[in-house]
Amino acid sequence: MSGIPLVDLAAQHREVAEEIDRGLAEVFATTAFIGGKAVQEFELAYAELTEVAHCIGVGNGTDALELALRGVGVVAGGEVVLPANTFVATAEAVSRIGAVPVLVDVDDDHLLMDPSKVGAALTARTQAVVPVHLFGQVAPVEQITQVVAQAGVPVVEDAAQSQGATRFGRFAGGLGDAAGTSFYPGKNLGAAGDAGAVTSQRADVAERVRLIANHGSSRKYVHEVVGVNSRLDTVQAVVLQAKLSRLLAWNTRRRSAAARYEQLLGSVPGVRTPRSAPGNVDAWHLYVIRVEDRDAVLDALHGAGIGAGIHYPYPVHLTDAYGFLGHPVGTFPVSERAAGEILSLPLHPHLSEADQVEVARVVCSAVGHHVGTSFGC
Repeated sequence: MSGIPLVDLAAQHREVAEEIDRGLAEVFATTAFIGGKAVQEFELAYAELTEVAHCIGVGNGTDALELALRGVGVVAGGEVVLPANTFVATAEAVSRIGAVPVLVDVDDDHLLMDPSKVGAALTARTQAVVPVHLFGQVAPVEQITQVVAQAGVPVVEDAAQSQGATRFGRFAGGLGDAAGTSFYPGKNLGAAGDAGAVTSQRADVAERVRLIANHGSSRKYVHEVVGVNSRLDTVQAVVLQAKLSRLLAWNTRRRSAAARYEQLLGSVPGVRTPRSAPGNVDAWHLYVIRVEDRDAVLDALHGAGIGAGIHYPYPVHLTDAYGFLGHPVGTFPVSERAAGEILSLPLHPHLSEADQVEVARVVCSAVGHHVGTSFGC
């Protein structure tokens, strides 16, 4: 439906098609469909880019979060602290273990886990804290780590939207005890289907994750624990390897597009544009503005053939799935208010300046302003 899509996977694929074709031809020629060289090469390359010691490819991003949590010792009955403002998969990963999600609110500037809220959420049952690098930003992991250090609680990053982002020079995915990331097709580093990975500096965590992900087995038919079957598909490893060498350049293009949106919309009354936190070089997975009459602006964009979206319309505690947590409306006011205001504009490495000007024109018109020049309304 979109003349200007939210993401443009076709344009991205054109850059890497030949390299992917060569890699797939080798996979089918060697019939190395499970594991093998392609998976090993990608794991090593992603670990090197993220500057971590270990990368374990798994089936998808939700598996990655669950396995990272299990890798640091989360078990049934434990509690895991996470932000109310996140995709439901963050909470699902906790629930799949049999642990309990404990929600905290986010800061109003960046909509990331608020470190000042974490301390009060800790109990004797807390087994992990999960800061979420939402929209390609990097959460203040060092502040959160400082809050939980005395309690000895591990930090597991939800790095599903932050491939290639850094905070004070360190890459997302290497800031905590472990991290889970997603290579869903629309991510900054996206596969051609579901895929994910766990990253960690800790050898003990990596060993346990590999064990659990492979049916609890480190040797064929010897099963040490009850595990799961979650492997990075070889075909997806080929796609990811072809894109990985371009990731940082693609992120640079995303940052340029974000800067252009700031020029176009940053001074428009009624539009609140996002900002990077000090110390961050964000990946800009999404460009999320905040407007009061969000649904009307969204309708105007869709009516103009512009693929805008909402990430996410409901905080975790207000979904039916997590109503059992018992948090009424008003419990997490920042997350709840933002859910009615947030609007994701098209952003991808192949977005043209002309398309951004058109997006800004429609946004400005929808909030009652008019475009005066090519930059600014």
